Amino acid sequence: MSQRSLHLNLFLFACGHHKAAWRAPDSCADQLGNIAYYESVAQMAERGKLDAIFLADGHSADHIEDGPRWFLEPLTALAAIGRATEHIGLIGTLSSTFCTPFHAARMLASLDHISRGRMGWNVVTSMFDAEARNHGYEAMPDHAQRYARAEEFVSVVKALWDSWDTNALLCDRQGPYADPARVHAIKHQGAYFRVDGPLTVPRPPQGRPVLFQAGASPQGRALAARHAEAIYAVAHDLPAAQAYYRDIKQRVKAAGRSEPVPILPGLVTYVASTQAEARAKQQALDALLPVQSSLRQLEGFIFQDCQGWALDAPVPPLPALEDFSGPKGRYATILRIIETEQPTLRQLLGRLAAGGGHCTVVGTPDQIADHIEHWFLNEGADGFNLMPPSLPGSLDDFIEQVIPILQDRGLFRRAYQGHTLRSHLGLG
Repeated sequence: MSQRSLHLNLFLFACGHHKAAWRAPDSCADQLGNIAYYESVAQMAERGKLDAIFLADGHSADHIEDGPRWFLEPLTALAAIGRATEHIGLIGTLSSTFCTPFHAARMLASLDHISRGRMGWNVVTSMFDAEARNHGYEAMPDHAQRYARAEEFVSVVKALWDSWDTNALLCDRQGPYADPARVHAIKHQGAYFRVDGPLTVPRPPQGRPVLFQAGASPQGRALAARHAEAIYAVAHDLPAAQAYYRDIKQRVKAAGRSEPVPILPGLVTYVASTQAEARAKQQALDALLPVQSSLRQLEGFIFQDCQGWALDAPVPPLPALEDFSGPKGRYATILRIIETEQPTLRQLLGRLAAGGGHCTVVGTPDQIADHIEHWFLNEGADGFNLMPPSLPGSLDDFIEQVIPILQDRGLFRRAYQGHTLRSHLGLG
């Protein structure tokens, strides 16, 4: 194993990341309320020695006819998955717009104790008005306000985790349970929150759960540079990945931080013994996807009504990135796909069907390993957030066929070297 090694997370999402995966005859669509399904997929990922599994989240239930998105609340599910696994990290999404710092710190610290130090937090600000209306807002706060709140939110959560010293808990049956001199109020009063502290949960096993973030806008990149310990990214091709990678690494350094902060772009893979067979797997899923469902997915990415657009004509001009108010990482990727591939609308819908514009590789195990290695060695990624188009089949293909090649090349671990998510990621 080389000194620098790949990091691989599993983005565990419904029946898979292809919008039509749930329509396949052998899909697990009827098992999404059964925790045993998630536990078995997590155990498969752990067999492949992956760093972590990651659960996203959303707070609205529109267009439910198009397929499953959010079924089990992620932190609840991770509590069970943590009991069904031993080593793999557990990353849950929690919104700084819809939660409070004390509540977040308490839940995440509790999960770090339950998993014995394997918890990570994916920090999001949320994005849709339909979500906001489930939490007392008329609409989402503007982008700048969401990120200002997130900045304060994360700082308070970290202070709450630090409110118990490592040696504060004594459990002295002839004396104190905890040393009050080692447990500290934080007395925070800011623009958005008042939090006295200390936290009710003693210091987590990792000190702090690992902070993940996916900043693409200038505010998001600034937040990531100051606080994130690992970063999810969206990159259609290597030049886009390199531009983001180099910018974030420079920002982290400018923030006075020396941590590695691994950057993990999303990766969709179709694996088979020949490229033709892999392409057939992709085409079989694409054939299951209704056009109207695809158009609704695109509308969610670009915040425009696409119903009147001609399917076999070029994609109409879209607003510049700086004029777009939604999630900028995905939108920038769509703009790049249009610029580099000049697809028709129908072709763009197929391109976005699995992963929504994340890097997609269709080929043999060696071809996929080559692609991963090339990005890893050329400032495109420190690893990848795996987005299997269908579950559990696409994940099994990757673990059984691609992981051994990466191990043989000295790029990926053959065994876990530690127990915590921080140890998997090489963090302090």
